[in-house]
Amino acid sequence: MARVVECFYDYGSPTSYLAAARLPAIAAARGAEVLWRPMLLGGVFKATGNASPVTVPAKGRWMQHDMRRWAARFGIPFEFNPSFPINTLTLMRGAVGVQMRRPQDFERYHRAVFDFMWRTPRNLGDLAVLGSSLAEAGFEPEAFHALVSDPEVKARLVAVTEEAVERGVFGAPTCFVDGQMFFGQDRLDFVDEALA
Repeated sequence: MARVVECFYDYGSPTSYLAAARLPAIAAARGAEVLWRPMLLGGVFKATGNASPVTVPAKGRWMQHDMRRWAARFGIPFEFNPSFPINTLTLMRGAVGVQMRRPQDFERYHRAVFDFMWRTPRNLGDLAVLGSSLAEAGFEPEAFHALVSDPEVKARLVAVTEEAVERGVFGAPTCFVDGQMFFGQDRLDFVDEALA
């Protein structure tokens, strides 16, 4: 049985985007699989007393430059989203909903949403923009709206977010390998070592 790297993430996190671009290859090289765990980062922040770096203006400005440095280092296309921060509740419900109801479409959804957030930035907090973007990625907007309105899907996102907090998660991305926690896209070397 392949080893598993759990990755708790939120599409509104640029560091989650950078991790998502690198983690599959790191896991594959070690014969491991990535288990994507969509959570609501705002819920994690509220539960833990943490906050987005952009709440500190100087840190937010620095972060934009730092994300570009990391993206350039690994050759990852990246553009800081001018609409940041974006409320990702619908996006994260979409992720858990697709995992629950149409798992065969998850990778396509996952790549598309990250790309629309951080590769070719769009304001996915605007429902009209989100609908047209999902249609472009091959998803039916009305079916997606029904999915994210499903009470079981809503409950699942709450449950995963609560699980993350219970396990010590305070931000995104956060990976787990054999019970060890690694926070941040800049800790993937440690994830690789843990898998080795």
